[in-house]
Amino acid sequence: MAASVSRYWLPLGPLVGLLLGAVALTAHAAELPPPAYQLAAHGAGIPSEVLYAVALQESGAKLRGQLVPWPWTLNVAGAGYRFATRADACTALLIALNTVSPKRVDVGLAQVNMGHNGHRFGGGPPCEALNPYKNLEVAARMLAELRADGSDWITVAGRYHRPAGGKPAERYRAAFAKHLSRVTGLNLLATTP
Repeated sequence: MAASVSRYWLPLGPLVGLLLGAVALTAHAAELPPPAYQLAAHGAGIPSEVLYAVALQESGAKLRGQLVPWPWTLNVAGAGYRFATRADACTALLIALNTVSPKRVDVGLAQVNMGHNGHRFGGGPPCEALNPYKNLEVAARMLAELRADGSDWITVAGRYHRPAGGKPAERYRAAFAKHLSRVTGLNLLATTP
């Protein structure tokens, strides 16, 4: 029995250490991001709270009275759609990509734009962008790249939404700051640019 337990425990050791480290780093948080966000954020070297706040802003849906990111979310030419299953979202994604420019299609938890960033999913089938883990991994890498110039996370989030800036980025920054405040338990609204 001991051999079978250690056989299963050993592969989990690094994962448990990573999760415990993430818990220690976010012990002050008002809301601990789910493990998938912690893993993707850790892989990109960004705070999991930032990634989770982006997902809340991008795909947040009310579920049992609480706002949570929804993985089967699409935005097609400015219209948002939420689907009950990945299969339904995949079908809609394929139709959208054949109907409008990929630059007008955002996908998944972090609403990754298929025209500008679809290549980040490795050239596989478009529905791979609906894989929640892959979607978060791509978004986390994008956020890390946007942060490379040393900007604060609220500014980075605005550029994630709209690299060109302007009023849409300004509105996004304000909404993102509210989500980040909820997740961290810190009042970030007073420092929003």
